[in-house]
Formats: sequence, C-alpha cells, structure tokens
Amino acid sequence: MTTNMIALVTGANKGIGYATARQLGERGMTVLVGARDATRGRDAEGKLRGDGVDARFVSLDVTDEASCAAAAELVEREYGHLDVLVNNAGIVRADGSALPSETTVATLREVYETNVFGVVAVTNAFLPLLRNAPAARIVNVSSEVGSIAVMTDPQGALFQLTSVPYPSSKSALNMTTAMYAKELRGTPIKVNAANPGYCATDFNHNSGFRTPEQGAEVSVHLATLPADGPTGQLWGFQMDAGGGYGVLPW
Repeated sequence: MTTNMIALVTGANKGIGYATARQLGERGMTVLVGARDATRGRDAEGKLRGDGVDARFVSLDVTDEASCAAAAELVEREYGHLDVLVNNAGIVRADGSALPSETTVATLREVYETNVFGVVAVTNAFLPLLRNAPAARIVNVSSEVGSIAVMTDPQGALFQLTSVPYPSSKSALNMTTAMYAKELRGTPIKVNAANPGYCATDFNHNSGFRTPEQGAEVSVHLATLPADGPTGQLWGFQMDAGGGYGVLPW
C-alpha cells in the first residue's frame, strides 16, 4: 500500500524514532529517516527497506541550522511537500545528583539546543513544505515530565523528580507546540505534543516499562489525525491516570 505521503522523523535511527518511522512506513508513507550519524542513519534505512518500508536516510543535525536548511532543500527538490513532521530527536542530561542547585548552565544549553532550539529550527525550515501538503501534521515528542501540573502534584508518581534540564526543556517544548498551533489555527495543519510514556530506550538504559513501539503509537496517532482532530494538545500515555491514552495537562 502506498499513499504518496511523505513523513520526516528526526532522530529516527533508533528507539522511539525508529519505531515511529517503521509504523508510519507500514501505513504506506515514504519515511525520511532523519539522523546526524550517517552510518546509523543508513543502517536504519536498510533495515526498514528490508522489511518493506519505503525509507530514505536524510542527513539532519537539528542543532545546525545549515543542516536543517539543506535537508529541507533536498525534500523540496525530491518531493515538493511534507505531510508529516515528527520532531523526535532529543537528549537527556543532568549534573551531580540532578538537584536544581547542582545544575550547570552548560548542561542547560546543551539540552535546550536539541530539545527546544532544534525543534524550532527544523519546524521553520520545513514549514513551507508542510504548507504545500493538503493537511500536514506536526508532532513534537515531549514528556509528562514537562507538565508543570503533573510534576507539582504531591500525589503524583513523578513528584520526587527534581532535575531541571530535561523536564524544563519539555515544558518549553510544550509552550512551543502551543504557539505553533495558535499560528497555524485556521489552516489544515495540526500541531500537537506527544507523551510516549516511560519507554525502554538508550535514554534510560532500557529501564522503561513501555516499549519503543508503544511509545511510537502516540506519535503515529497524532501524525495521522483526521480533519476534525485536535490541535495544540499534549496527548499520550497517562501514568497518573492508571495508564491508557488521553490529554495531559500542560
């Protein structure tokens, strides 16, 4: 099955990004495997193609605006539009025992470069191509740890977490998502943030209780919303609600 739809997933060479690329490809989309490491990106492309997915590696370093521009130029030249953008690339860092008082500005900058500034750079580079599509979808992979309501609930499962860099970067990403959704309201483009839940990936030394495939389901759902679907939401796995999927508070 082919759909002539083009999807770009950043950080797609492993983990949730790779699983997202696979699931979108299984739905008939041509999947652009965004990765900054060419060897890993081409390996992922090869594995996906071996399983019948129309995949293509695209060199993309989200922290480099020139790389983002070059990737967008390639997609414009080859396809002329982009139907789905999944901003999946992200990093996690912490200093010392992860207390706010032990956080360094250098670590904050490093995390924000990928998790926030990179999303803006990629989205802006590809927005003209997303506008060229009939009804594009932008999915920003966030986290429940970016929800101030969740993180400040004394009865919640995440209340003991104190780290600043990663959680605050996801809070910033949530606001970024909301602002793009506001700008694009009234157009066919929908912009949402995805909460994959605590998935077993390199992020957490594979300690998560959900699989990358389960995490990818959230992004794929938001990437394939119908015309009457929502925009400007944080949606996904609800840990404090006992599991299942739904809207999370900002």
